[in-house]
This record gives sequence, structure tokens and C-alpha cells, in this order.
Amino acid sequence: MRGGRPARRRPWVGTRVTRGSALAKSPALFTSRAGRSGSRRLQARSMACGAAERGPEPPAFQRHLEASTPRLDHGYGLRSMSELRDQEFGRLAGTVYLDHAGATLFPQSQLTNFTKDLMENVYGNPHSGNITSKLTHDTVEQVRDRILTHFHTTPEDYSVIFTAGSTAALRLVAEAFPWVSRSPENSGSHFCYLTDNHTSVVGMRKVAAAMSVTSTPVKPEDMWSAEGKGAGACDPDCQLPHLFCYPAQSNFSGTRYPLSWIDEVKSGRRSPVNAPGKWFVLLDAASYVSTSPLDLSAHQADFIPISFYKIFGLPTGLGALLVSKHVAPLLRKGYFGGGTAAAYLAGEDFYIPRSSVAERFEDGTISFLDIIALKHGFDALERLTGNMVNIQQHTFALVQYTHSVLSSLRYPNGAPVVRIYSDSEFSSPDVQGPIINFNVLDDGGKIIGYSQVDKMASLYNIHLRTGCFCNLGACQRHLGLSEEMVKKHFQAGHVCGDDVDIIDGRPTGSVRISFGYMSTLEDAQAFLRFISTIYLHSPSGQPVPQASSSDAGVSSSKSDCHSPQEGSCTDPAVCNGSYPDANIMDLYPSLSKASSIQQTPQDKAADILNGDPGSHIITNIYLYPIKSCAAFEVTKWPVGSQGLLYDRSWMVVNHNGICMSQKQEPRLCLIQPFIDLQQRIMVIRAEGMEPIQVPLEEDGEQTQIGQSRVCADRVNTYDCGENVSRWLSKFFGRLCHLIKQSPHFQRNARKTPRKGQPPGTAVALSLVNEAQYLLVNTSSILELQQQLNASDEHGKEESFSLKDLISRFRANIITKGARAFEEEKWDEISVGSLHFQVLGPCHRCQMICIDQQTGHRNQDVFQTLSESRGRKVNFGVYLMHSSLDLSSPCFLSVGSEVLPVVKDCGVS
Repeated sequence: MRGGRPARRRPWVGTRVTRGSALAKSPALFTSRAGRSGSRRLQARSMACGAAERGPEPPAFQRHLEASTPRLDHGYGLRSMSELRDQEFGRLAGTVYLDHAGATLFPQSQLTNFTKDLMENVYGNPHSGNITSKLTHDTVEQVRDRILTHFHTTPEDYSVIFTAGSTAALRLVAEAFPWVSRSPENSGSHFCYLTDNHTSVVGMRKVAAAMSVTSTPVKPEDMWSAEGKGAGACDPDCQLPHLFCYPAQSNFSGTRYPLSWIDEVKSGRRSPVNAPGKWFVLLDAASYVSTSPLDLSAHQADFIPISFYKIFGLPTGLGALLVSKHVAPLLRKGYFGGGTAAAYLAGEDFYIPRSSVAERFEDGTISFLDIIALKHGFDALERLTGNMVNIQQHTFALVQYTHSVLSSLRYPNGAPVVRIYSDSEFSSPDVQGPIINFNVLDDGGKIIGYSQVDKMASLYNIHLRTGCFCNLGACQRHLGLSEEMVKKHFQAGHVCGDDVDIIDGRPTGSVRISFGYMSTLEDAQAFLRFISTIYLHSPSGQPVPQASSSDAGVSSSKSDCHSPQEGSCTDPAVCNGSYPDANIMDLYPSLSKASSIQQTPQDKAADILNGDPGSHIITNIYLYPIKSCAAFEVTKWPVGSQGLLYDRSWMVVNHNGICMSQKQEPRLCLIQPFIDLQQRIMVIRAEGMEPIQVPLEEDGEQTQIGQSRVCADRVNTYDCGENVSRWLSKFFGRLCHLIKQSPHFQRNARKTPRKGQPPGTAVALSLVNEAQYLLVNTSSILELQQQLNASDEHGKEESFSLKDLISRFRANIITKGARAFEEEKWDEISVGSLHFQVLGPCHRCQMICIDQQTGHRNQDVFQTLSESRGRKVNFGVYLMHSSLDLSSPCFLSVGSEVLPVVKDCGVS
């Protein structure tokens, strides 16, 4: 029951499936190691580029399916999920969105009806007195009533205060609560919060501390055992106000805490700490109410913060605080803004607040158009699903099914594939929300970092969330992280939200999936196939347990089962066309002629792995004039203050001015820039398009400088004109612009060389991500190539050529002569008169999975690199000028000798 304590369990499960849960006896997806390399690549290719083909299900599995598949009975009944997804969420085609706990999605009709409302009505400032303002005021008040009705209460019991989100609502409570400071006469108020709380709740303790109020974190297990402990401290004469905050649903694990705690704490039957006084309860409902009904007539918390985008998808930046009318008179307010005063004087300290609780606390003009949008959110939710009970049943059926299959997955040695972090058995929506939090394990039981899982998921167009989810208390508890460990992780450079996922063998976070009302059974199965394919390497014929269409109350839609990358390559000319070799310019001082590139013979390169490495030589030089576009290969090229001249000087941006990369638009690799230094132009080519020219430099007096961002750095840029914008927009089928970094702007590197630069000297960057140069060693590529092509079952057409792999890593300098990955031991290198500091390895992202000749995705490179390098996908090293004298022209040339200095050892 909701008010009772659920069956306790260990903080994580990786093996157990309870009898009451769906698919309690679902089979593990076993697969032998023999031949797995070839089979997994065939499966990977089909999943990345088309619908994964599944073989016929074995009779034994079919019998198991009939016996064990759950009856997921809770559809909405108004329309099929196929119709719902096609009509309202067509933008999800080919996408598996599993981050509804982060933000759910809005249906098309909600946006359409809201826009229609705005186009047909005039809404004025509600603080004015004209007709349009009256319309706004009345509509806003109607929405307030709609909110209270949604939570089964009335204006007689609760007030709705609109805020900028649930975080702003929490801050309002912290600042307005009638705290009593500690003094010699009394212990003062207590602020207690469950450790399994969002950061925004924990942050309230700073306000409490400023009021000399004691803050106490309470562990969930201590709260479970607190029943009856408050009776001894009960003193009816003591009215010291205390506040206890807890979430109705953990945003970390989906655990649902009993709503009965509200009345138990307020009545003194369950106490977070033994302290005489009067307890008030804040129920953080932001996560809970996104998929479940909340009845405030039965569970009368004093404060309930909510965030509307969690429920409707839009508007964002709008929340509310529901305040009990019994508590509202006790709240104190310092600052007062426009619209909150019944009367005040500017010349003296005279202020009378408005009598309405909402008007007293809503400083300034409320976001009235966003509030009006809520009406259309409620309308859409009711029209599409019926009610929140239906949503709760639908999303719980999905999460129970997914948990059952996920927790049963085993490696061939019997080891679990995942470790699930939960406090429930997923037996009922009373104790578990539609969230699964987990980490993936290897077959030895070691955790695979969440960053690697996230990168792999993105290759299948699966959207999930990783990290600690702004809930460090739950993260510490489930992952076994002590306070000292967290501090040590911070000292090691880890901060909230980064991709540092493993430190000293311990995880710093986890992976979370979550379902929303428009989620489908196919979404769940696509995720399960992803886990099975990537980590179990199961062949394409290996099925995932699934519900039949007649049994699936999680309304199933055949048309919803898209390949994760379907639609990523829609142009036949792009998908099937040829890719001409990059133009190669041989640049001598005369800058007059182009010649063929000097290439390393394959047999000689292969000998490097087994024989004497010999001298270190530059074999290839590439620059990438347009960020994320095709390479321009040269044999000799001038060096500038930012690196190779014109390397990543331009970038393509979308209609919002956001830089486009191959991770979002793989076809960028098909845009081929060619630089002609003599004519001072860049020629851009693409198949099916007429070439277009762009000047290398614009007239500085006529260019309009704007600002863009690259890797969080603000850069000054200018637009290269409408002609090239139309050209790019035609190719990509959407509005794009080409912009160039302003020559008068210097972007400074965050990482700077340790040697050769005077103190305080800034190192200039173009539009690169991190450093001026990227160097890749041919031997490292050859070793990876051998691993990729190792299986005899791997067809010839599937093999990876040396040229293909070199292009995927998008390096500036390719060398030969070093043993595989020897470059990671270098501290600095010299090439003639040029000296470079080695800044460290390049941490690879999903772009290495993109075939630079076709734009097709295939995750084999990333997967193999991850497996072979201990789950850290490092490849190549970053270089930066340690000193540079540009008083005379400097060049990098193919055939030049590279002299490395090994760290702490001297010349190699």
C-alpha cells in the first residue's frame, strides 16, 4: 500500500526478478563468445542504418513468450499508440526518447491550439484595467482553479503561487518560512530533509543557516524507522515551527515514498528528529506528478512545489507553489515587487501587502502567456490519455516490463549485465515510478562508465541521462560514495555534469532511463536490444522478450518500431553516391602548383608493428577549413598563430546560430572545402551541387561582427553571406549559415603549454574544440584495424581500410615510426624549427563512428576502441605551440622528421 513500507532490498539489484513483476521468468539473452565479433558488427550495422532484422523466434522462446509475457492492459482506449505517435509526436520518428524525468515532450495539438489562442485573442498585462487585461486576469484565475482541480483540492484549502519553476518555489518557502533562530532560551527551528532529495531542496539549508536554524539530513532508512519516535518529544505547548522536506518520488531511482508520512510527521507519530514543536511538511512533487495523480484532499502537505514542463512539456520556466491556507498566514515576506502591495509609500517605511496569498508573493508581472499555455496542456493531456491514473498505469507497465528483462540479462559466464539501483521490487506504482537507474557491468563485474554508455546510446538515437541527476544524496547512497570520496573526486577535477565517470575504479554516477505518457513498448524494446547488442554482442536473430499486440496494454505500434538511425540519411545521392578523394595541394614557397600526396606504402606501414620503428616521420597533413566538414589534404602548408593556416576557421550554424557538428548532422562530412591561396578563395563542393566560392578574407569595414559559441567559449564571427547560406540550406534541407572567426578576435586556449611560453602568454585557438593540433600515430591505427578486422566471419565488404580509419579520427598530423600508442608517452615534439607541447590524449566522441566518405554511422570503431583501451576511448594526442616565431614563414611538410621527448625520460 502507498502508506505502508515496501519490501526492503539492497541498494542495487542485478540478478533478482520478483514473482510479482512482469516477465518474472524471462530468459537471459545468452550468447557464446565464439564468432561474436562478426555477428555483433552485422547487427550493429543493421541497427545503425536500417531496421534491425530479427530471425524467427525459437519454439522454446515462443512457448516462454506465451507463458510469461505480461498482460500490459493499460492502454488509453481513445486511440492506438500508433495514431498518437504519428499525429502528435511525429518528430520522434527514429528516436527513442527515454529522459522524461528530465523533461517530457509536448504534443503537436497542444502547441497548435496554444498558438491559435494567441493569434485569435489579445492578452494584456493583468495589472492593467482594460478589457484585454481583464481577459488575461480571468483566464489566469481559471487556470489556477484548473490546477487545484487537477490535484483534487479547492481554493478554500490551497493557494497557487506561480513561480519560475519548482526551484524558485523551494527558495520561496526557505525565505518565507517562519523560522525561529537558535537562542539561549530555545533550540530554535529545525530544517530536516531526506538525503534522497533534489539539489534545490538541499540548497534551502543555506537560507536556514543564515537564520541560525539547525539543518539535519535524514537518511531514508532512518525515516522508515522513525515511526513512533516523535511521541516522546510531543509538547502541545511548544509551537516552535519545524520543516521536513521529502520527495514523493526520487528523481534518481523512481522510489516513491509514502504519502502517509505527511500526516504522520505533522501529527508527531513519525519524527525526523526528536524536537518539541510543530512540524510542517513540504512534499517535493515535481517528479511524481509528471506521471501520477496526487490527491491533496487525502494527503494535505503544507507546501507542494511543482514544475509544469515535467507534466506537459511546455511551457518551460514556469512552476508553482501550492500552499495550504492554514499555513499561508504564517509566511513572512521581505522584498515586495510590483502588484503585491495594497498600499505603500516611497518616502517612508509603509507597506501593506495584498490580502490574496498569490498576489502577495507573485512579485512583478507574472508569465501570463505561459500560464495561459497551461490550459492547453491540461486539455491535451485529458484528451489524449483520459486522466493521470491511465498515465500512471501505462508508464508503470512499461517500467516493470523493462526492469524485468533488464535485470535478467546475463553474460555467458552468468554475470549480470547491469546493476540496478532501487529500493523497490517494481511490484506496484505505489512504490515505484517509471524510472530505472543503473550502471552497465562488464563480464568481470566492473562498471562501464556512464559516459561510454551515453555515447553508445546516442549512436542508436537513444536519448537517456547520465550522472547524479542533481541528487547527490541518492547517488552516494546507491553507489557507496563517502563524503571523502566525493571531495576527492572534485579535487581530481570531476564536477557535476561532466563526463568523468570513473575515478580510482569507482563510478561517479550512473545511467537513468524514464518513461512518459507517449512512450511505447517499442521504445522499451529498442533500449533492451541496444543493451543486448552492445554488451552481450547478441546476433541479429536473438530476440528480446516482447509482448504480443493482443496482450500489450502498453499500447503497441508496429509503425513505432523504428531503427535508431532511420531518417539520418535520406538523400539517395548522399547514401549511395561516390566520395571523391580530397583535393591535395602541394604548397611550395611559390604557392603555384598542386601535386599528388606522398603516402606511406601499406606494407611498410604494416612492418612498423613488428619491426624496428625507425625514425618518426610525418606521412599526412590535413586541415579542416570548415569545422566538422571534410578534410583538405596537403603536403606542405603554412603555420599560423592558431595552428595550420585556415584550419577550422569557418563553421556551419543552424537558424539559431548554433554550431552544427556531425553528431547532429552526419552529412557535414560530405561538404568538401578546397583552399586556393593564390586566388585567396575557398571553393566548396558537394555531390549534386554546383561549386561555390567564398573569399578567404572579407572586407573588414563592411562585415558585421556577431557572436557565437564553441565549446562554451564566446567567439566573434561574421556571416559569409546569403549566397553560401542558400547553398548550404539547399544541401541540408534547412536554414544554415556559414560563419568565420573574426581575424581581429583572439580566442584563448584554456590548456596552455607548460614550457616555452612567457608567464601570462595566451595561446590562440581557431574554432577547434580544445587544441591547435591533433596528432595520430599510424601504428595505433593499424593496431585498431587489426582488432576490427580480426574475425574470419567479417565479410570483405565490412573491413575497415587504413584510409577510412585515418579519416574518422580527423587529425591534422599523421606520423609513422612509433609503436602503437607510444605517442601518449610523449611530453613534447619538434619538427624542424617548430616546437610543440603534448597536452594529453584526445577523448573520443561518437563522431569516429561516422564514415567520412558516406556519412553512414557504424559504432564498431567506438565499441572496439572502448573494449581494447579499458573503456576509455582515447585516440591521438593534442599539440600546442610551445614557442612560435612568425617573423619568417613557417611550414609543416610531409616527410619531415618528428623528434619526440618522452615524459621525464629525455629524447626518444
